[in-house]
Amino acid sequence: MTLHTLSVDRFQRADRIHELPPVEASELAVSRPLWQRAWDLSVVRKLAILLVLVGLWELAARYQANPLLLPGASDTATALWQGLVSGILIQRSAVSLSVLLKGYALGAVLALALTTLAVSTRLGRDLLSSLTSMFSPLPAIALLPLALLWFGLGEASLVFVLVHSVLWAMAVNIHQGFQGVSETLRMTGRNYGLRGLRYVAQILIPAALPALLAGLRIGWAFAWRTLIAAELVFGASSGEGGLGWYIFQNRNELYTDNVFAGLIVVILIGLLVENLVFNTLERMTVKRWGMVR
Repeated sequence: MTLHTLSVDRFQRADRIHELPPVEASELAVSRPLWQRAWDLSVVRKLAILLVLVGLWELAARYQANPLLLPGASDTATALWQGLVSGILIQRSAVSLSVLLKGYALGAVLALALTTLAVSTRLGRDLLSSLTSMFSPLPAIALLPLALLWFGLGEASLVFVLVHSVLWAMAVNIHQGFQGVSETLRMTGRNYGLRGLRYVAQILIPAALPALLAGLRIGWAFAWRTLIAAELVFGASSGEGGLGWYIFQNRNELYTDNVFAGLIVVILIGLLVENLVFNTLERMTVKRWGMVR
């Protein structure tokens, strides 16, 4: 045995194995305060932002000290409650939503028809491109004088203006969604002999569903804003006014708290439709199917 071997053996240590008790997951968890866990919720943060804004509004109204120009949040809440209890705000909201649904549905159908024609033929594609280039920059409210001339003071004028506000924005989004469908899916549909409406319904619409939902969202926002603006311009339709007419009337009578109450209802309806309709539809379809993150 050489000297080198002896020196190595002298300093070599045997392995030691220590058995450690298992660590429970509960021992690793750190208890967090309740306020931190609540702050992690998006709804709590949004509610906090809303309360801050309402507080600033109330402070500004008290500093202004002129309810005719700027009623406080408390005065607006009182006017809103009285309008809901009396049923006037509910009635006016129902009138506006009834007209909105007609114009929105007709605009969506026409947008889908135009985009179907655009993806089916070259002439249809040129037609859609030309029409959207001409009419998309045109404000819908600018067509209101023509609508009044052609259809008179009635619901048909509002529906005409709403269709214009919905049609072009929705058609552009749907067409871009169709264009984004992969060529593999397109070729698969063609190999199965799908053409025209069957090709759009079975291949393009399912594949472009996120873009379709985005188009529906944009169309809804445009239609809702256009409807309120149109009602503010020429008022009631068919003898019954909507929310825009309610706001216009109270502005003329200097009931500013009722004007703010009407605006709050417009905002609340927008929030409810966004969260209860579109978010639910998105969660049940594209998110559930893994089409978006």
